[in-house]
Amino acid sequence: MSKVMIIGAGGVGRVVAHKCAQRKDIFSSIMLASRTLSKCDAIAAEIADTEIKTAQVDADNVAELTALLQKEPPQLVINVALPYQDLTIMDACLAAGVDYLDTANYEPRDTAKFEYRWQWDYQDRFSEKGLMALLGSGFDPGMTNVYTALAAKNYLDEVQEIDIIDANAGSHGQPFATNFNPEINIREVTAPCRHWENGEWVETGALATRRLFDFPGGVGPMNIYRMYHEEMESLVKHIPTIKKAQFWMTFSDNYLKHLEVLNNVGMTRIDEVEYQGQKIVPLQFLKAVLPDPGSLGPLTKGKTCIGVIARGLKDGERRQVYIYNICDHEQCYKEVNSQAISYTTGVPAVVGGIMMLTGKWHRPGVWNMEQFDPEPFLAEVGPMGLPHVVIDNGYWPPL
Repeated sequence: MSKVMIIGAGGVGRVVAHKCAQRKDIFSSIMLASRTLSKCDAIAAEIADTEIKTAQVDADNVAELTALLQKEPPQLVINVALPYQDLTIMDACLAAGVDYLDTANYEPRDTAKFEYRWQWDYQDRFSEKGLMALLGSGFDPGMTNVYTALAAKNYLDEVQEIDIIDANAGSHGQPFATNFNPEINIREVTAPCRHWENGEWVETGALATRRLFDFPGGVGPMNIYRMYHEEMESLVKHIPTIKKAQFWMTFSDNYLKHLEVLNNVGMTRIDEVEYQGQKIVPLQFLKAVLPDPGSLGPLTKGKTCIGVIARGLKDGERRQVYIYNICDHEQCYKEVNSQAISYTTGVPAVVGGIMMLTGKWHRPGVWNMEQFDPEPFLAEVGPMGLPHVVIDNGYWPPL
């Protein structure tokens, strides 16, 4: 059994704490740390049958993080803080000699760039210290990488095309809100779209390409919009047979209209502006006035459907496979007091930690999910709440 430190006390941090507490066979001790101690204490109080220690820490401060890791030494850090803080937390893990896991790649605060190169540069530093960093152990990235690896292992001899398709068919009843950190969500959605085709990145306008997709499991037909998502970068690197990779996400007309207005009036800007003698970032101000995603849990109804359509060759013939999960918002809230967006990110983070701590996935260096055997992970994540469905040798028109 092992000690884990969770950094970040938002919606995903809540799920991670709950799910770690359910696996006392793996996690003998749990600490939850965040800039805001009261958030940690509130989550700890929800989990009455497990003692969860809490601590206040500034995840932007390497020395402060290192001191906490040395005072309360864990075997693993699960980072579910802001993606701006990935590198400082990785630096602290190196200084304290602790394995590291996150759910999203590093982003600079002042530029909406979603690239793994900053974290891949830590490969030698982690390897030399015998430490492991597992990147992107959420759903997308994370489960989508594992689904692609499963397609490559069991269903296709050569994966040539992937469409990663993410549907939130839930409704929270609010005029405008985001299901996870508004600042991160809006930066991601408003960034230029990139997809991989014939060995290069092709850039198009943000949300400029729309298709209609009929989702399984009673979710039904929804508009999907092509956008850039970080797992494509690692997948085309580590599965080089992929000639085309696209990522698609659903957005309601209401969300898109509000986003258009906010963008037109400058509220999605990430640069500083001066207002009454103070420097403010419009998007950070917008985050402060929008509903807290954590407050949406009891309001959200409906389902998510996230998966991968992989196309390629099997025994010399064209073949397609669709691997996906459907998750229910209300069931998630009943279990862990969070809606399905947080749940589908938090559960894979815990399972990634289980893979590392049990040695099923453990290798010094910096790694992405698809670089490991997908089957042990899927054997754990299904009983933990995210079972997958495989439709083999079906047909889905090119998107």
